[in-house]
Amino acid sequence: MALLADRMTALGTENAFKLGEDIQRCLDRGMDVIKFNLGEPDFDSAPHINRVGMREIEAGNSHYCDPQGILPLRKAIAAHVASTRGIEADVSRIVVTPGAKPPISYTMQTYADPGDEVIYPSPGFPIYESWVTFAGATPVPLQLSEERGFSFIPEELAALITERTKVIMLCSPSNPTGGVLPARDLAGIAEVIREKCRPDVRIYADEIYEHILFDGEKHHSIASEEGMAERTVLVSGHSKGFAMTGWRLGWAMLPTAEEAAIFKQLNINICSCVPAFIQEAGREAYESPESAATVAGMVAAFERRRDWVVPALNDIPGVRCQNPKGAFYVFPNVAGLCERLGVVDAYQQLPEASRDRTSPSGMLQMFLLYRYGVATMDRNSFGRIGAEGQHYLRLSIAASMEQIQAGVGRMVEAADDADGFQEFLREERLWD
Repeated sequence: MALLADRMTALGTENAFKLGEDIQRCLDRGMDVIKFNLGEPDFDSAPHINRVGMREIEAGNSHYCDPQGILPLRKAIAAHVASTRGIEADVSRIVVTPGAKPPISYTMQTYADPGDEVIYPSPGFPIYESWVTFAGATPVPLQLSEERGFSFIPEELAALITERTKVIMLCSPSNPTGGVLPARDLAGIAEVIREKCRPDVRIYADEIYEHILFDGEKHHSIASEEGMAERTVLVSGHSKGFAMTGWRLGWAMLPTAEEAAIFKQLNINICSCVPAFIQEAGREAYESPESAATVAGMVAAFERRRDWVVPALNDIPGVRCQNPKGAFYVFPNVAGLCERLGVVDAYQQLPEASRDRTSPSGMLQMFLLYRYGVATMDRNSFGRIGAEGQHYLRLSIAASMEQIQAGVGRMVEAADDADGFQEFLREERLWD
C-alpha cells in the first residue's frame, strides 16, 4: 500500500507561488530579483476598509458565523451583482468563500464526475486544469488565440461541446493574458450554450478582475445574457479590484438556492466560515462611497504601466506583445527570442525526461531569473495540456514603474546574451 493516494498525482499547482523557491535561491546568492511573477496588486487595502476590519476585531466580532456568509455582506454582493450585471441576485444563492479559489474546487466537486468533460480556457488560471484533473473529469482546453487578443469566437467553443460536457469555464478579464471577451462574443457564446448544452450544464464565470479594465472598457458578464443566469456559477471577490489578496475574501452566486446549499456544506467541511470581521470589511468595500475613487486610481496606475511596457517589450528583438484590455498582466510571445538565444535547440537536446519537466519558455524563464534577476512565468504555468509549441511569458505589471523599467531593461540585455544562456545551461543543470 502506497503512502500517498493515487489522486495526488493529478493535482497541479500555481507556479507563481512555487517559483518562490527559485527566487529565494537567487536571493541567497546575493542577487537582486525583480518580481513579475505574482498576480497581486502592489497597493495596500484602502484605509476605510481597514478601519472597519480593525473596529470589528476590537468589538469582539471574531467568532464563528454563518458558513454561507453574513447577511450584510451577501446583501451587499447581491446589490453589486444586480447593479453591474442587471440580473436578479438573491442572497439565498450567494456563498462567501475564503478567496475566489475555493469555488473552483467546489464547482468540480459539485458537478463533475469522472468522465464528464470540462471546457476551460488555455492559457488560463492554472487551478482550473489542476482541479479538473484532480476531480477525475476529462480536461478539454479551449485554446485562446493571440491573433484574437487571447479571446475566442463562439464557433470555437461550439466545436468542443459534446454530450459529455458538464462545465464550461470562462474568465474575463483574463489571467494570464489580460484578454477581455467583448459583449458581442458573449452574446454568441450564450447562443451556442443555449443551442448545444443541456440545461444542467453549468457555466463557471470567473470575474475576479471585473474592476480592472482599460481604454474605457466596461465589464460584461455571461450571466447577463438571455437564459444564462440560471446556468451560471458567477464568481468574484475582493483580492484584485480592492487589493485585498491577504484578506482571502471571495464569493459565488449559484443558479439555485439548492446548489448554494452544497457550496455552504463544502465550506462547513473545509473552513467552517470566513471570519466575520473580514466579511464586514468586504461589505464596506462594496458600500462605501470612497471605494470607487480608490479602485479607479489603482486601475489608472495599471493602465499607465501597460502603456509603457507593451511598446518596450515589442522593441526587444524576438518579442511580440499584445495590448491587454484588462487585469494587470502582459503576455508576450517570446518564440523569436527563444530562437535567437538557442533555447529551442537546447530544449530539443535535453533527455526526454528533462523535456517533460520544462519547455522552451520555461527554460527562458529560468535564464532570466538566474542570470538577470527577473522573475516571470512561462506558458506551461497556465495549462500544460495542448500547450506544446507555444512560447509565451507572463509578466505581472503589479509593480512600480521603476521596477518595470528596470526589469525590461534587464530583458533587453538578456536578449543579446546567447553565450550567457549556454553558460547558464552548463552551470545550473535545473532539469537533470
